[in-house]
This record gives sequence, structure tokens and C-alpha cells, in this order.
Amino acid sequence: MTNADMTVSSESHLPAATRTATNAPADVDENEPREECGVFGVWAPSEDVAKLTYYGLYALQHRGQEAAGIAVSDGSQILVFKDLGLVSQVFDEQTLAAMPGHIAIGHCRYSTTGGVTWENAQPIFRTTAVGSGLALGHNGNLVNTSELAGRARELGLVGNSVSGGRVQQAAATSDSDVMTALLAHASTDSSIEQAAMELLPTLRGAFCLTFMDEHTLYAARDPHGVRPLVLGRLERGWVVASETAALDIVGAAFVREIEPGELLAIDADGVRSTRFANPEPKGCVFEYVYLARPDTTIAGRSVHATRVEIGRRLATEHAVDADLVIPVPESGTPAAVGYAQGSGVPYGQGLMKNAYVGRTFIQPSQTIRQLGIRLKLNPLREVIRGKRLVVVDDSIVRGNTQRALIRMLREAGALEIHVRIASPPVKWPCFYGIDFASRAELIANGTGSEDSYDEMIEGVRRSIGADTLGYISTEGMIAATEQPRSRLCCACFDGDYPIPLPAEAAIGKNVLEGVLTGQSEAMLLGENANASALSRP
Repeated sequence: MTNADMTVSSESHLPAATRTATNAPADVDENEPREECGVFGVWAPSEDVAKLTYYGLYALQHRGQEAAGIAVSDGSQILVFKDLGLVSQVFDEQTLAAMPGHIAIGHCRYSTTGGVTWENAQPIFRTTAVGSGLALGHNGNLVNTSELAGRARELGLVGNSVSGGRVQQAAATSDSDVMTALLAHASTDSSIEQAAMELLPTLRGAFCLTFMDEHTLYAARDPHGVRPLVLGRLERGWVVASETAALDIVGAAFVREIEPGELLAIDADGVRSTRFANPEPKGCVFEYVYLARPDTTIAGRSVHATRVEIGRRLATEHAVDADLVIPVPESGTPAAVGYAQGSGVPYGQGLMKNAYVGRTFIQPSQTIRQLGIRLKLNPLREVIRGKRLVVVDDSIVRGNTQRALIRMLREAGALEIHVRIASPPVKWPCFYGIDFASRAELIANGTGSEDSYDEMIEGVRRSIGADTLGYISTEGMIAATEQPRSRLCCACFDGDYPIPLPAEAAIGKNVLEGVLTGQSEAMLLGENANASALSRP
């Protein structure tokens, strides 16, 4: 029996027809910047790697709540289990107990290329031509997906599996699936490690990858290091993860960041490092502002300390007479603490967050949606009544959240509301792994000249109904990170994209939708057609 015969690729407990975006996890508030994805990997003989990966994904849940999955190898086969939903919804004790092994990778997803379908959940699994398995998880977003998909399509690696005129296997439509297909194909005449060294230099965009075969764990980071990726040490193994917070939860000691342009291979011989590209660091500054957990460290700088310092600088740049500083929980809290420290205005909790409002398989009804921000936040009337408030938030995207929040605070008795934002105006969409609104939908999409900037700020202030509005300057935000500007990507604030973008038609979340869903019989998926199903117990 070959490895391909033994490889197990799971099926979801949901009927295939329902594994679509209509049953995708939905958030009550659709106006915030979407996170991206979290990746985790562990090589640890004698450890329960499936459970370690589960814990790691729990620590990374904030990076993606649409789908979750784990792939495990016991040295002879790879087993993959994935589904739509939160980590706690996808996995239980029985499922984890049925996933023995010494290597595992995990993924929690927010879609940036490809819709919210079971087929697009990760890890992606493929069987190589030599019969070995390959599972891959990806955080980031490629900008040459159309080019790569064209190459994969010519090779017959992607698209629907069609037999007798009927679709037998729905196609995945993500950049992650395309790169997994190409990697599996390239390993036909060489090892996966050698194939990766050939493929990775051809990828353009942001990518942090964890992938594995039956014997080796791999991790790679794009040459710009747009997204974070770190290496940790267990007593009897190694861990790679999107954030240091995930190392903490599994008891791994931080070793170092995986360098931009670096490929790691971890197996019984230890850790091997290879460079596939020269590093040109451009880390995403929005990781410090919003995306990463406060208890994470990026490039040696505490995310929490950065956010507090942003608040202090915000107080200096946009001082105002007020009675109380309150955060929009939770992401605005560190900056609000810093603003209070920098201004001398007392800090207080004026808004209570409902910790149980999140994503769910059940689509909220229109009645629930109309509640909007009220379902998520509720004012402490006795705290804010009669007060001049400074309300600190991390960012403004469309402005709908802030507009509803200010209306609610005024109804609760606030005398004045001065909004302070811990990032510059978001004026440009991100194509490197954050699902912002389109530029036309962004409330602050002015041209950027000094006169128009002031007019834009005034327009946003009027739109959301604040008495005053102040954003941290780009210079102040960057100074708080303690990173050189030359090593940071600020494209969503200044429109300076460090990785060149293709034509508009060749980029976007749904660039592959429809392209890979009606191919000929030759466009077969590389997945093992005879793989067994791991059913939910």
C-alpha cells in the first residue's frame, strides 16, 4: 500500500451543497477591518501534536474565524480535518484523539482570496506524483494569483473534477490551493524542500507558510516579511506560529523570527535554514495597530507597548479638554490608557462589550442586524452621563460603527464626544492579507494633499457625528513601533505598495471564482480521490 492510499483527507459533517458562503460564519459588525489568517506548526515526537496545534490555533483565533483545520502525520500518512467555524466548533476531544502523530500544522482562516467554502478551508491537502502527502496552511495574500492559476491550469492541476458531465469534486478557489498544487507537482522529480526552493521565488505578495509531508515540517516567509512568523522551542520539539502568543500558550520558548525570504525544514536531524530570496523587510504596520494580539511581540517590540505609546502620542498631537477617556473595547483599550497617561484626563470604562457576540454558523436575522453596535457594546450610563468624553478607537474604515456608537453615547447622556483614532486615516485597500473595504467604500479616501486632508477629516467628523476628530500621524504611529519606516508597509495609509500590483482585473478576493469552477475533465484536483473520510464522532 502506498502513502497515497494511506493518506486520509477528511470530509466535513456538513452536506456538500451547504458548504458555501451562505452558511459561512458571519459577524454582526461588518465594518471593521477583517483579520487574515493564523498558521501554526509543530514537530514533536512523544507529544500530542494535534492538541498542541488546537491550543495554538486558539491563541490565533483572532486572526481568522471563518474556518479552522489541522493536518497530522504519524510518519506513514497525513490526516486532515477541517471545517467552517471557530476552532472550538470544528474540533472536540474525540476528533483530536483520533489524530495521532508527531508532526502537525494548523490554520484558522479569514478569506482574502476565494470565498467562504469548505473547499477553501485549510490546511490544503494534495498527493504528489510520487505518492507522498502534502498539507499546507497560508497566511497572507498573493498578488500574482491569476498568473499562477494559469500555470496550474495548463498543467491540469486545478479546477472542478468532472465525470460524465457532472461535477464530482468542487474546486477550491484560493491562492493557497494554487500554490499547493504547484508545489505538489514540482516535487515530482525532487524533494518537497527542493520544490519549495523553486516555487517560492515565483510567488509575489505576502505569504507565511507552514507545510508538511509525512516526515518533515516546513515554514517559509515572503521576502518582505509582511506578516509575522516565529520559531519556538519545546523541550522535545519545535513550533512555528504566526505570533509569539501562540508559543506562550503551548509552553514553547521563543527562539527567533523566521527571516524574510527564509525556508525552514524541521525533522529528526534538527532545523535546516535556506534562503530562497534576499530579504527586503516591509512588515505590516497594521499588525501593531489592530491585527496582532496585545501580548505578542513583533520585531522585538511589544504590541501592547506600541499601542500605549500610540495613545500617548495621540494625546500630544490632539489634546482636548475632557472629563473622561474611554476605549472602544477591546482593540482601543491600550491606546486609551496611553491617551489618559499623556493627557492627564482620567481613564474609565464607559462601554461594556458582550463577550459572546462573535461569528456563528447561523446567519443573524435582519432584526438582529438592525441592533448593530448595540448588540456588541452597551454604555455605562452612570459613568458617561454629563461627561465630556474622549473616545479612543483603533481605526475607522467605513465609519458605520463609530456613527452608531456616537449616537448611542449621546442618547446615554454624554455632553461632548471627541473621537481619537490610534492609526492614520485608512485611505487605500490592502492586497497583502487584510480584507478592507474597496477604496470607494472607505470613508477617508481623499487625495492626501494638506488642504484636502483637513477637508477629509472634517468630512469624516461630520459623517460620524463627533464634536472633534483626531487621527495619530503616520510619523507618530511609526515612531511608536520603534521600527525604521523603511522596514514597514504603510500602504493602507499612504498608498505606497511595496510589492507591485497587477492590473485591477487580475487581483481581488474573487479573482479565481468562476475561473476554476467549470474546467474540463483534465482539470483534476491533485487530492487523493480515494482518500478515506474522518467522520465527526
